[in-house]
Amino acid sequence: MEQINLTADLSGERIDRFLCGKLNDLSRSYIQKLLKNGSITVNDNPAKSNYKVSSGDRICVEIPDPEPLDIVPEDIPLDILYEDDEILVVNKPKGMVVHPSPGHYSHTLVNALLYHCRDRLSGINGVLRPGIVHRIDMDTTGSLLVCKTDHAHQILAEELKEHSITRRYHAVVCGNIKEDSGTVNAPIGRHPTDRKKMSTKAVNGRPAVTHYRVLERYGDYTYIECELETGRTHQIRVHMASIGHPLLGDAVYGPSRCPFKLQGQTLHAKILGIRHPVTGEYMEFDAPLPQYFTELLERLRKSRG
Repeated sequence: MEQINLTADLSGERIDRFLCGKLNDLSRSYIQKLLKNGSITVNDNPAKSNYKVSSGDRICVEIPDPEPLDIVPEDIPLDILYEDDEILVVNKPKGMVVHPSPGHYSHTLVNALLYHCRDRLSGINGVLRPGIVHRIDMDTTGSLLVCKTDHAHQILAEELKEHSITRRYHAVVCGNIKEDSGTVNAPIGRHPTDRKKMSTKAVNGRPAVTHYRVLERYGDYTYIECELETGRTHQIRVHMASIGHPLLGDAVYGPSRCPFKLQGQTLHAKILGIRHPVTGEYMEFDAPLPQYFTELLERLRKSRG
């Protein structure tokens, strides 16, 4: 357990902002996590996240030791788009869960990463999600960012929070989208009656923005690209369904019956763009469309005539 002691030299600033400015190695999101866990005290009392510091406040920050990883490494092949000492970008296949969860404690991406990276994975997200900065659904394919060091994780998690990471997805939706491009700006939260689903009708929805543009039209279906400003759970699936164009194959938010043999939604995380956490260089990664997706597009093109 590492302990950091500070004395506030300003008044009126929120404690998370104050600490973020003083502790450059810790992201604001991580500081907020420490506040929630009671690991930050002011004048010997646990601090709340909205506390505003006063000059002379004695602030103590306790940073817990990383928890030992207890998920079993598995020799599962990875499609690696990029790798260095700080980060790793993988092209996740369909049907693979990103990290262990109830019912999925093996054969996940994390199991494969532990085998590939050994002990070189960020421990910020705990024993079940080492290195994982963001997630994509089990049946969504494509680019996924992984951090090997805590330093890289803190920087890129903050970039993700500030919406400065480029994320563009390709999808096939039901119906013919008439406009060439558009934006869905609708908060997303837990569905009011079905807790396994997300909804734009939630009472306490969080802001969510998806930009889309049409790539090709096939009459009853449309091939689109979506760019995320935010990263809410099931965001593209929920937003496109909310405007009457659910993703093809998505039995949760779309029709229960699909005329094609698909495993879940037709959604692929194609482009991922970040600033490298060490060099600051902008880097962009392009995950090729999976075979099922290209074969589906060819079939739709032929049916169009």
